[in-house]
Amino acid sequence: MDSPARRLADLPLSGLLVELAARTPAPGAGTAAAVACALAAALVEMAARFDPGGELNQAGARAAELRAEALELAERELCGYAPVLQALRLPPGDGDRGQVLAAARSAASAAPLAIAGIGAEVAALGAKAAAGGSRHLTGDAVAAVLLAEGACRSAVGLVEINLAGSGEDPRLDHAAELARRAAASRASALALAPARSSR
Repeated sequence: MDSPARRLADLPLSGLLVELAARTPAPGAGTAAAVACALAAALVEMAARFDPGGELNQAGARAAELRAEALELAERELCGYAPVLQALRLPPGDGDRGQVLAAARSAASAAPLAIAGIGAEVAALGAKAAAGGSRHLTGDAVAAVLLAEGACRSAVGLVEINLAGSGEDPRLDHAAELARRAAASRASALALAPARSSR
């Protein structure tokens, strides 16, 4: 970005899209996944605010926390992959290149893994809102689940790319489990949505 001091969250949507479309390494997929998580969390918050019984108050409050965390991770992703690019520029004959690159890829996996965790949790909250919130907002809650699952799966893909060839890294198993949780939330929300919306 031309003005790194300016936070992504302060950009108008059109400005964020321009930044994403630019011929630059960042913002990229990780930032986009984090922003999608924030959008999904905001939809859960809205659904919670329209809950007539107030049973979703806690879910809405947690979604607000996750929205803020997702936006922070979107910022982190702006520079998270830079060390990998620097390592890739090392001469192929550099004896330390492999180790430096592996370390950079490992470090670059931290933010996407955290984004995947947020996506899985927001998907679960969205499924809860779809099941117990106002039936008039079932579509919004389901949309939150789908956005969150997509963001989770996208972030998991980044973790898998970064840790490819790293052997038995437990983060790969954790990432796969997060993707499974998000998928389960999606299946649950989609299964009940037609019945609730037809009442």
